[in-house]
Amino acid sequence: MEVVLGPDRSAPPPHGSAVTIGAYDGVHLGHRHLLAELRRQAAAGGLDSVVVTFDRHPATVVRPESAPLLLTDLEQKLELLAGTGVDRTVVVPFDEERAGESAEDFVLEVLVGALGARAVVVGEDFHFGHGRRGNVALLGDLGTRHGFTVTGVALDADAGGQPVSSTRIRALLGAGDVAGAATLLGRPHQVRGVVVHGDGRGGPDLGFPTANVALPAGLALPGEGIYACWYERPDGAVHPAAASLGRRPTFHDRADGPLLEAFLLDFDGDLYGEQAKVAFVRRLREERRFDSAEALVRQMHEDVTAARAALAAGPAR
Repeated sequence: MEVVLGPDRSAPPPHGSAVTIGAYDGVHLGHRHLLAELRRQAAAGGLDSVVVTFDRHPATVVRPESAPLLLTDLEQKLELLAGTGVDRTVVVPFDEERAGESAEDFVLEVLVGALGARAVVVGEDFHFGHGRRGNVALLGDLGTRHGFTVTGVALDADAGGQPVSSTRIRALLGAGDVAGAATLLGRPHQVRGVVVHGDGRGGPDLGFPTANVALPAGLALPGEGIYACWYERPDGAVHPAAASLGRRPTFHDRADGPLLEAFLLDFDGDLYGEQAKVAFVRRLREERRFDSAEALVRQMHEDVTAARAALAAGPAR
């Protein structure tokens, strides 16, 4: 997949393009359903399939006080989009100037000028442009004038008939239902961060040395608790892990924010400074305070046993 940073650097494909536009936060199964339709129309028309997305969620500029926590950062989003088989992703910088741009100007600059759009595929409730005035109906009118078709697609539904959405996935994560979130994402939810030094208690005092993963700001996290996870190292090696996401109430009366500590099963090595990817598979239990370090250690042994059972099938491929 070709990635282009900014529409001004994107030359229109020689035969035109089939384009979709959106934040694509999470690249979940609903998004993949829409992207499959995009690729189908592109193949039928001999067009390049193109995703237009943004370098940040538009809500962080338009309504920062209520902007959602993200399911994926830009790096992971681009990786996931590449895995869908689209030909090109154009990353549009979203700032105050872009937020004030009319829907018509966006279409002329990006869809017509930069991409030579012949087909546009978006969610049926898609809105864009200043004041969210642009929608599928307006796109259809502009398409008639500028030579592209428009298809509004209903996002795919889950087994219960409910549309798959980033909002639903965030709610499941917040409740600690990482297995339910994975069903809608099509993969376990992943958190990425650098391994940093902690308070040094895990190995010497408890016998469970942990990788303390710095949590990035602005990303959605599972609810606090103990989880079975897959820990991926920069070289691609994947290790089973039992992870604590919380505030360590046995040792701290309060903490400024949640900490992510992953104990890699059957591993001995230095992880400091490396970029970790932690994929949450199952919530094992809630976080709680223990009366002594010894009681905590006994529970940690049980957590490791539970994590092994939860991860016995191996990582999803």
